[in-house]
Amino acid sequence: MGVDLRQVVAGILTITMFVMLGQMLHRDYFDAQVQGDAHDIEFHGSKASLEDGLVRSSEGNNGPWMEDSHDLKPCWSISESDEAVSSKGYVTFSLTNGPEYHVSQITDAVMVAKHLGATLVLPDIRGSKPGDEMNFEDIYDADKLVKSLESVLKVVKKLPSHVSLRDIAIVKVPTRVAEDYIKEHINPIFKSKGNIRVTTYFPSVNLRKSSLDGETDPVSCLAMFGSLELQPGVNELVEAMIQRLKKSNGRFIAIDLRVEILEKKNCHETGAGGSKTCYNAQEIALFLRKLGFDGDTTIYLTQPRWESSLNILKDIFPKTFTKEMIMPADKKSKYLELENSEYENVIDFYISSRSDVFVPAIPGLFYANTVGKRIALGKPQVLVPAEISGTSGLSTDYISPYISKKNHLAYSCFC
Repeated sequence: MGVDLRQVVAGILTITMFVMLGQMLHRDYFDAQVQGDAHDIEFHGSKASLEDGLVRSSEGNNGPWMEDSHDLKPCWSISESDEAVSSKGYVTFSLTNGPEYHVSQITDAVMVAKHLGATLVLPDIRGSKPGDEMNFEDIYDADKLVKSLESVLKVVKKLPSHVSLRDIAIVKVPTRVAEDYIKEHINPIFKSKGNIRVTTYFPSVNLRKSSLDGETDPVSCLAMFGSLELQPGVNELVEAMIQRLKKSNGRFIAIDLRVEILEKKNCHETGAGGSKTCYNAQEIALFLRKLGFDGDTTIYLTQPRWESSLNILKDIFPKTFTKEMIMPADKKSKYLELENSEYENVIDFYISSRSDVFVPAIPGLFYANTVGKRIALGKPQVLVPAEISGTSGLSTDYISPYISKKNHLAYSCFC
């Protein structure tokens, strides 16, 4: 019996289609929106096109590196209607749960104060444990925040002594709070009490922009991308650590991989198309090798201290470091040896934002807000991990869809 060539070709195309579909399902599930805790989220992924202007490959020099892109510029503008008005009360709040939450919390507090015509009080910083409290100035530059926001609202460093804490109403607001919500749900409370304390809750940790969002509020863009900067001492430390990582090859990969989270039950679940929630050290090592990064590649891990489960990664990539390995010795007593881990979280977030490549082995708000900062900085190489069948893969197939599809909220502020 003769073989119909058309049937053979059709069969090959069908198999190819299913392979591609499986990969797309995996990566599109990685960032899927969920309710509740940030660590429950899974990643989204998609295939990026070399022609779309997002990806500029630079093969060689230890792997498929990309060049930074500085095509995007801030495209928000403050109109007369956005300018500061006379203040008639105070909005207080705290920064909690780490820098990836701080970005969203400062944005929501600014939005509330702005649309209420209130004065914003500089927040304190609270860690995950009771008693973990720091001043805003311990980590962030207070003067720069005040100056950056002066065109849209007044910011004071302390609540005036004549304002009693008993006169402050506590108001919970959803992250990415909009002007309409503020007018309907918060303004009546503010008018009644005169002063409020805002606490942000996260019904979702997804930062994808949506056609339902409407036009992004320029005040929100300013708060999210133009207000929080590290205070000089912390910024100098981060810069020194980045320079040590770059010393060997001039480039490095930052991987958000924390053993404590990997050991949680929900990190071992699978979703649509067999997609994974988290990836361990061995899986990340194989992923990077199959993409073409060689054994001389420098890697930074957000893991606080070295653990034996990471040895497989160091076997494949000997130049793998955690904070205590590259931090200057005279800084460790202040930044590493305290029970309060806020400094360490901030170091991880800003190094991951400025690395040449970022790989989120763990999904969540750290991933989402790190991508936002990277978009603002022109650093598009964010690789969503996956199990690659065969011996190799193209890095452009694993670019975060936040970037390849331009669907991150940051693209509403940069264009």
